[in-house]
Amino acid sequence: MIPTEDASARKREIEEKLKQEQETLSFVRENLEKSDQLTKGMVSILSSFESRLMQLENSIIPVHKQTENLQRLQENVDKTLLCMDHVISYYHVAKDTDRIIREGPTGRLDEYLSCIAKIQKAVEYFQDNNPDSPELNTVKARFEKGKELLEAEFRSLLNRYSKPVPPILILDCISMDEEVEVQEEVVLEHLPETVLQDIICIAGWLTDYGRNQDFMNVYFQIRSTQLDRSIKGLKDHFRKNSASSGILYSPAVQTKRKDTPTKKTPKRPGYDHELRVKLHSDALTEKHGASTGKDDALDVEIDSYIHCISAFVRLAQGEYALLTEVIPEHHQKKTFDSLIQEALDNLMLEGDNIVSAARRAIMRHDYSAVLTIFPILRHLKMNKSEFDSTLQGTAASTKNKLPALIASMETIGAKALEEFADSIKNDPDKEYNMPKDGTVHELTSNAILFLQQLLDFHETAGAMLASQESSSSSSSYTSDFNKRLLSSYICKVLGNLQLNLLSKSKVYEDQALSAIFLHNNYNYILKSLEKSDLIQLVTVTQKRAEMSYRELIEQQIGMYQRSWLKVTENLTDRNIPVLLPGSKLKDKERQVIKDKFKGFNDGLEELCKIQKGWAIPDKEQRDFIRHAQKKVVSDAYRAFLHRCANMSFTKNPEKYHKYRPEEVEEMIEKLFDTSA
Repeated sequence: MIPTEDASARKREIEEKLKQEQETLSFVRENLEKSDQLTKGMVSILSSFESRLMQLENSIIPVHKQTENLQRLQENVDKTLLCMDHVISYYHVAKDTDRIIREGPTGRLDEYLSCIAKIQKAVEYFQDNNPDSPELNTVKARFEKGKELLEAEFRSLLNRYSKPVPPILILDCISMDEEVEVQEEVVLEHLPETVLQDIICIAGWLTDYGRNQDFMNVYFQIRSTQLDRSIKGLKDHFRKNSASSGILYSPAVQTKRKDTPTKKTPKRPGYDHELRVKLHSDALTEKHGASTGKDDALDVEIDSYIHCISAFVRLAQGEYALLTEVIPEHHQKKTFDSLIQEALDNLMLEGDNIVSAARRAIMRHDYSAVLTIFPILRHLKMNKSEFDSTLQGTAASTKNKLPALIASMETIGAKALEEFADSIKNDPDKEYNMPKDGTVHELTSNAILFLQQLLDFHETAGAMLASQESSSSSSSYTSDFNKRLLSSYICKVLGNLQLNLLSKSKVYEDQALSAIFLHNNYNYILKSLEKSDLIQLVTVTQKRAEMSYRELIEQQIGMYQRSWLKVTENLTDRNIPVLLPGSKLKDKERQVIKDKFKGFNDGLEELCKIQKGWAIPDKEQRDFIRHAQKKVVSDAYRAFLHRCANMSFTKNPEKYHKYRPEEVEEMIEKLFDTSA
């Protein structure tokens, strides 16, 4: 049972909590009542605001719509006024542009094109809206006038600023292409940049709006003339430079140009062998009686032509690059084809003239003329790929011009080579034409010089011979095949030369002189082959060529030495008496010894007198033959004197014993020395 005190306390605690809860409940009720009052007030305010907003909207919307309509009407009025102004402006175009059109586009192309554009728009407007109006005819006439003046300006700019490329600049470009020492890249500026931009602008307008392609004809005609003039200017400069400087540039000569612009020396495009080729050509030409001046002039023409070929390729490439900026793409190839025709035709005509000149010379048996073909042909073939690339896209007739010239040169060159070989074989044996001293015949020197020239152009010569092997192109043959053909040809010439020399040697009555003649010629051939590396080409088809010539040389030395038998046979033991101790020679025996001395002395004097006028140009061979002969004769003479030393065969021994062995050697030492 809970105590009474605890229950009273518990009761008081509950009553207090109840009282607090009642107070809280009363507070909440009061707040709810206030909230309801506020809510009712807010609802009343919102209802009033909504009512007022509806009234405002009903008042504003009609005003807004009316304003919008007014704005639209204003815009329509403005647009109408603008259209009216625009239309009216078309009627004033002719008057507004009259002065500018009459004065032309010179110096104000942009402004002029802007006027043309206005006129063009006016034409389009009247055509669409009022095709029967007189204004249409007026603006049409003004448009045509403007187009004519633009075409005239196009022609004028091209004529005024298209100049031939200076020869020095062309030579610099060629030198740059050949990778010589040029510090800066040479750029061909055919037209000033500002002028070019005007020309491009006019060409673009004529293409897009002028509907006129006549300007393309104007372009190629003017640029074609300048291209041709540039090449002719180079040719004239080259000739004048060669004449004034006194230096005639052979087709074989290569020079590096480091001179000042006023003294620049033309460089040979693509060649690196020396002036000796020109000397070979000179020698061959002089043998055929041609004048030196004529030959020098020919060298200049050939060198000039080769330079012009290189110049044409370089200039044509520049023209094509320029043309692509001016001419529409689908007309570029045709226009370029027309542009290069005059210069190309002139070059091909000049090449044909060179071929014709060579053909006439060959008919006169002047085979040195083929030498003019080799440098040109080699240069053409070296540049053919670049030539073809430059002419890519042109007509077949244009692209075939260079191959036709190359084929023509190969044909005439091959004919000259064959006829030259035949001429070596059939050169007549003329006694007055034979060297009196047995030295090298001019036929031999001519043949060797000619072959040395072939060595300098061995690839060209081999391909030239190969081109005649069949109807197919020579390019189908390998380099080795061409090399073998050239080797066979050289061996043929050498074989014909050997047969002819053998025939010529029979003109000499003295067999010893005949042997010296053959020895000199064979030795000259062998040394020339070795010195010029021709021997390497010969051995391609004739492995024993060098050994064969050495055997021939030794054979002729032996033939020559037989001429001394009539001297040395007097020194043999035959018929020499054997002198016993205390015995004396009989008259017959003494006469035998006298005859031997006399025969030796007379024979020695006769041979030395005759052979001293003979020549052996090769010092090594001359010394070898002298030494060998001295040894043979001196040894035999000393032995003979030793055998006769104790024989008293005459009262005047000095009459027969005229020469000491040392004197005999000195006499032989003077053989083949015309100055002795």
